[in-house]
Amino acid sequence: DDWLRERFFRHGGNADVVRQELESEHGIVIGLRSVELRVQGWRRELRAQKRATVRFETAPGHQMQIDFGDTRAWVGGERVRVHLFVATLGYSRRLHIRPSLRERQADWFEGMEGAFLRFGGVPTEVLFDNPKALVEHHDATTREVRFNVRLHTFARYWGFTPRACAPYRARTKGKDERGVGYVKRNAIAGRRFENWAAFEAHLDRWTREIADQRVHGTTGVAPAERFAEEAMALRPLGGRAPFGQLRDLVRKVQADCAIDLDTNSYSVPWRLIGESVQVVVLGGRVIVRHAGEVVADHALCRGRRQRIVERAHLAGVVGAAAPVRSAPA
Repeated sequence: DDWLRERFFRHGGNADVVRQELESEHGIVIGLRSVELRVQGWRRELRAQKRATVRFETAPGHQMQIDFGDTRAWVGGERVRVHLFVATLGYSRRLHIRPSLRERQADWFEGMEGAFLRFGGVPTEVLFDNPKALVEHHDATTREVRFNVRLHTFARYWGFTPRACAPYRARTKGKDERGVGYVKRNAIAGRRFENWAAFEAHLDRWTREIADQRVHGTTGVAPAERFAEEAMALRPLGGRAPFGQLRDLVRKVQADCAIDLDTNSYSVPWRLIGESVQVVVLGGRVIVRHAGEVVADHALCRGRRQRIVERAHLAGVVGAAAPVRSAPA
């Protein structure tokens, strides 16, 4: 019994695997139906174990949970499929909603940025399921997670820690799971909208006037009231531009002491020829870093096939005092 029980729970209730191991490990050849009858009394316990969730609360400003939910809504006289991005602050339960027609990586990023702007700050961590747009691999046994490279860049830019739920345990982010259902049932169900702009305006107004003001069933306090305490714990936005305006690239310094970007070339110190450097394009500037230090900072050129040179980068190079050529010798 002890052996059967341990194997039954180890294999998630798969009686056929238990039957195979009975034969391979103990030499017992038995039919699948016989095994199923023997373990039947444990199935209810297994189902309860899989559903059991320990409720946990997070400190103000510590966590935001995010998710997408699909629904259909009447927009412009047509019933369209809508993807709803919903972000929920763990402490106050304030919501941010962003509807879209797709569920791409850019929609995840824009949803998070919209939440940061609405809440006026950034939480310590952001919890989500395992969408392919954000998570490349998550081992259910070792819990090893490999996030998308661009998500890492996005998280560094805004200063939060990404965190993924255990595979097949989406209810770990239960606050947001319930939030998505609440939006579908309360904000959208049965309503019709003249156009997409009216749909977005309704969701924004509903969030402010209904969702933020209701007495929350778990906390017993309106999210807007509880948010007063959480707002002070969020990290300031720091005047950052949206991530969509940022480009984070890697370039190799060419023999003409420059890196190529969008058909233009930008100079860097000649001693870095052959080295790989990080190129960040943001706010009309092209910033080049090597080994963590800024080695060049140029204004972004809006033209094409131009050569932007800072003379100091060529100091010590033979012929550097001569007119700069548009192509290397």
